[in-house]
Amino acid sequence: MRRSYKRKGFTLLELLIVIFIVSLVYFIGIEGFEIFKPKPKALTLANLKENIEHSEQFHKSATLLCTDKCRTCYLRRGLGAAFVRYRSPVALENVRAYTLDGDDQLVELEYGRFKDKKICLVVQFYRNGSSTPLILENEKGAYFLPSFFGKAKRFDTIEDAKAYWLKDAYVLNDSGAYYR
Repeated sequence: MRRSYKRKGFTLLELLIVIFIVSLVYFIGIEGFEIFKPKPKALTLANLKENIEHSEQFHKSATLLCTDKCRTCYLRRGLGAAFVRYRSPVALENVRAYTLDGDDQLVELEYGRFKDKKICLVVQFYRNGSSTPLILENEKGAYFLPSFFGKAKRFDTIEDAKAYWLKDAYVLNDSGAYYR
């Protein structure tokens, strides 16, 4: 006489094997997603404005501050927040920043110190999409960072960038000509 019995559940060994397989698939899947996660672009003079505005640290307005010959940068949300280290890679070595004075002459900007290191760059990004207009220069050339309307524009010399800034300012100031 054979005894028949109905199985009412899983054995402990079967449950452990299922948990192991599910865990293995989960961890392999998560690691796979990390591999395909796009890496952030390095912050350069050509993409400065675009990278900051698309950074996860940016929220409507911010201040970018760079020290250590522009190898280390910090970002601050709004005016009252503390500066936090910029998390993406930075490729801004040896940048010099210029503005135009009241006589339209180039003036190299001196910013002072932050955490006992010389500041090489400070850029404000505002809620309306504008930023501090600057001419930024390194060994690769000069870049005009406009207040509005687009990306940084590269020039061979700082004088060419200055001429473009003056032309751009004239077009914006002559609003009748701009909107024709």
